[in-house]
Amino acid sequence: MRTPFRFAAALALTGALVGACSGAASPTPVPSPAPSVAPSAAPSIAATPAASPSEAAVLSPSPDPCAPANLKLVKAGAFTVGTDNPAYPPYFAPREGGNTSPWEGDFVGDPTTGQGFESAVAYAVADKLGFAKEKVAWIAVKFDNSYAPGPKAFDVYVAQVSYKPERAQTADLSDGYYFVNQAVVTLKSSPLAKATRISELAAYKFGAQAGTTSYDMIVNTIKPTKDPAVFDSNDAAITALKNKQIDGIVVDLPTAFFMTAVQLDNGVIVGQFPAPTGPDAEHFSMVLAKDSPLTGCVNQALAALKADGTLAQITKTWLSDKASAPAFKP
Repeated sequence: MRTPFRFAAALALTGALVGACSGAASPTPVPSPAPSVAPSAAPSIAATPAASPSEAAVLSPSPDPCAPANLKLVKAGAFTVGTDNPAYPPYFAPREGGNTSPWEGDFVGDPTTGQGFESAVAYAVADKLGFAKEKVAWIAVKFDNSYAPGPKAFDVYVAQVSYKPERAQTADLSDGYYFVNQAVVTLKSSPLAKATRISELAAYKFGAQAGTTSYDMIVNTIKPTKDPAVFDSNDAAITALKNKQIDGIVVDLPTAFFMTAVQLDNGVIVGQFPAPTGPDAEHFSMVLAKDSPLTGCVNQALAALKADGTLAQITKTWLSDKASAPAFKP
């Protein structure tokens, strides 16, 4: 999804031609004093000045820093993408006939298929940067390790990582590629299923995956009277819900649709929270190493995908049915 720019220019210096012309005028050595040379075309050639540094910069621009050969990658010649494992639909789709290792387990997606919203976005960004599909390598990285301080084993990480200022202190977060709101999932038999207002949620016990904006939604918006439960994965939260250890799970809306359609036999979306607007609107970002020289190139690629309609088409293909759910009232 990107075609890298390449520049080439050559600057010829002509001063050397002067010596060549004056040598041709005196083929036989002559004792001092040397004969005078009448003005000719040679001086006009010699008078041609060399390009100034500023002119040279225009004539010989620096190579495109976002060209594949100029990118600083964790593995030369490959674009390495990290994501969480398990990797769930609708962000990653299962591979027909079975997933490749290590993407295994019930309902688990295989990022290498190019199917599913985030898999498609990752391959589209790679394409814009000049990497064919076979040059994209996937690795499993735990969600909260993606933005932890320190070196990264990936070039970019995609796993529904919402932008948060504290995350941006330890890692680079790209421009947004999906703007999202949160939702509540429960069992149809639960009294929670009847709630229509945010103010009605406080009496229930909720759970969410550790380190997510879903957990922040519980603490800052629902403000429950019971301490929320924290889980390493959404799978663990689903198990707790089935076992009646919690009353509801808070997740992003597309995940809520997948949970209720596939993972919970009697699951229901209670409602979705209003999506924030403006500069503080919650959005998914790709994660990169802090101060990565690749960040600007990734943002360029995302901007190009937005401009040419590719990102909108990917969103429509994989998330078009994820927009309708009851909206909570205050």
